[in-house]
Amino acid sequence: MRFVDRLNCYFAYKVTKKNTNLQKILKKNCLFQKNVVPLHKYCVINSTNMAKTPISSLGEFGLIRHLTDRLPKVQPSTLYGVGDDAAVMRHGDRCTLVTTDLLLEGIHFNLEYVPLRHLGYKAVAVNVSDICAMNAVPTQITIGLGVSSRFAVEDLEDFYAGARAACEHYHVDLVGGDTCASMNGLTIAITCIGEAEEKDIVYRNGAKVNDLICVTGNLGAAYLGLQLLERELRTFRATQHGNLKEVQTDDAIHEKFEGREYLLERQLRPEARVDIVEALRKAGIKPTAMMDISDGLSSELFHICTQSKVGCDIYEDKLPVDYQSAALADEMNLNVVTCALNGGEDYELLFTCDIHDYEKLVPLDDVYIIGHITEGNTLRLIPRSGEPFPLTAQGWNAFEQ
Repeated sequence: MRFVDRLNCYFAYKVTKKNTNLQKILKKNCLFQKNVVPLHKYCVINSTNMAKTPISSLGEFGLIRHLTDRLPKVQPSTLYGVGDDAAVMRHGDRCTLVTTDLLLEGIHFNLEYVPLRHLGYKAVAVNVSDICAMNAVPTQITIGLGVSSRFAVEDLEDFYAGARAACEHYHVDLVGGDTCASMNGLTIAITCIGEAEEKDIVYRNGAKVNDLICVTGNLGAAYLGLQLLERELRTFRATQHGNLKEVQTDDAIHEKFEGREYLLERQLRPEARVDIVEALRKAGIKPTAMMDISDGLSSELFHICTQSKVGCDIYEDKLPVDYQSAALADEMNLNVVTCALNGGEDYELLFTCDIHDYEKLVPLDDVYIIGHITEGNTLRLIPRSGEPFPLTAQGWNAFEQ
């Protein structure tokens, strides 16, 4: 038995022995091993002899479902909990929306090419995007940082300068947070708060058969910006270690990025589409389902279709792709359609609309109809050749090995 297992047994004996209410809660939530009596001899399940399930076998969203599927709602103000871009609480005649994102160095960002000022801006923007995905207005954020000793005060000033710039741009207030020492790297936890009337909130589960599928902006640019940065970082490392005879000068590096500034900006400093939420409202359009594209279009379509219990057809020739994305994909021997479907980090909005809203959608700038919702549960891509094939969710998986 491990040391932590012995402590758990001590907890079971000391803390719960005289607390019958806690005993019931722990039993109900299966925190104690069964078939051991009396209660003070129960031990919290954490034995090294038990078979362990790799987190990667569930994936990020499977893990969330596994951990939260038995969580009850005990507060009448809680309208919607786990399962969408933000939780929803009713307060008076309006609703409050809350979303939290965790960004980890080495997983979500690489400080070898991500400036801290850009990172601060992006960290705020991606959380604001979650509130936009609920058809709501962002109002406040909090920032939590775990900081290792390799960072100086000036580094954190740069991060907060970017965060403040994003707050000013999106008209949100930075109202609190926490900062703590970390053993290694940089950890960022941001909570964004928004508000909306209950009737205006859009969830992922409202798509209906024959609804139009729309996206904003263009897809794949952020992923290709990442590929460009990673390629040039590999080249830079090789020259630093003497593996390449050619020495990379600043001018040579700048030349590699010349004409590709848009791709770099989409990766390093994405924008939340607050403008689209306002445009839809002015046009009198309320989407039937919506979410932002963080993990890739194919993954987000899977979430909407699964929660709405429908299928979809999307058309390859309708996917919006920027010319810089197409050019770099060709140079790097990448399929630009695959980048658009699976790249992720676009932070554009994916939404469905009633087909009767078609005439209202057409005049909107930067909104593209890419397909429609179908019966059943099959997601299909219709290529230019016309022969459909199944669309699978191959976007970002935080726990993929």
